[in-house]
Amino acid sequence: MASIFTKIIDGQIPGNFVWADDQCVAFADINPHTDGHVLVVPRQEVSSYLEASDELLAHLTVVAKRIGQAQVKAFDAPRSGLAIVGFDVDHLHLHVLPIYQGGDLDSTKVRQGEPLEKIAAAMDKLRAALRENGWAQFVPAND
Repeated sequence: MASIFTKIIDGQIPGNFVWADDQCVAFADINPHTDGHVLVVPRQEVSSYLEASDELLAHLTVVAKRIGQAQVKAFDAPRSGLAIVGFDVDHLHLHVLPIYQGGDLDSTKVRQGEPLEKIAAAMDKLRAALRENGWAQFVPAND
């Protein structure tokens, strides 16, 4: 059975995408810790990072870095944080988010029920920063 992330990737469930290439996508976390929080998800269903090929994991990390650089720029954040947790969905995903203090990565800080308009506005800012950083070919139009 397809994971919820595969359903988002396939367009069966809406997703607010900021990155798409042949190996992975990145889209908004609907329960963000901070504005600009995204998930980098491989197109291939892999349960955890321990099961991913070295090549896939390297690619996901490079994409996360590019997104992190754009987050720092777009949200005037001192850092971008990266976490691989994987308890909620059995499909590898990297959390990449602007962070202002270490506690921003705390799972109890999640903002549930965030207005979709606010999430969409944050993704617009992030897409613009990715384009400015030279990654326009990987930034999908948000239709």
